[in-house]
Amino acid sequence: MLRARRRAGSWQVLIPVKDAEHAKSRLAPALGEHRARAAMAFALDTVAAALQCAAVAEVTVATNDPSVTLAVSALGAGVIRDGTGSGLNHAIVHALAALPHASRTAVLLGDLPALTSNELGHALKAAGRHATAFVADASGDGTTLLTAVHPMQLEPRFGPASAAAHAAAGVERIAGRRISRVRRDVDELADLIEATDLGVGRHTCEWLKSIDLSAFELQQLAPESMTMRLIAMEYTTSR
Repeated sequence: MLRARRRAGSWQVLIPVKDAEHAKSRLAPALGEHRARAAMAFALDTVAAALQCAAVAEVTVATNDPSVTLAVSALGAGVIRDGTGSGLNHAIVHALAALPHASRTAVLLGDLPALTSNELGHALKAAGRHATAFVADASGDGTTLLTAVHPMQLEPRFGPASAAAHAAAGVERIAGRRISRVRRDVDELADLIEATDLGVGRHTCEWLKSIDLSAFELQQLAPESMTMRLIAMEYTTSR
């Protein structure tokens, strides 16, 4: 385990990141050979936003991908090797066991390229009022953030219909317009367009600018003005 330096915040954040070659498989039909780089960019922007959040003391990434380890370490995150090979929830439980048990803990998924430190801070502030809490994804079906004031209370139920599963387990649902970026995960091309409309981070912005966007037939999903924003956009510096 590679540990990052702790800061003044009160939360430790765990971000599980799948190896880039197999991540974001639902984007493969649209992005083809660009999918792995997209997944890496999404993860790096998620990690960067968490690292910049004043409420966060430490960010740890759970992964078995050496390229992810190198990239997130360069940003300042710690790394725990995901050696379980048994799915997301098992990987999270395995990683949580290696983290300190005295800190407020949040599990944040690594496909939030529009995430900002401010919105993550709003979500964590609201979550801190409850023993356990979660944020549903933009569809309302999945979960992007799961928190616990006492880490031993974390019981991840990520996967299909995870929002309903977490709610049924008594986890408090956090909602509101101030956390729309926390909810905007990216699984499909339409999600990426919505995230870009919100404003994506530096890594995703640089990735988008490096590829031929016209090859993705964006006109089928959004008006011409959206395509122009994708081509000409600049990432927000106050992340």
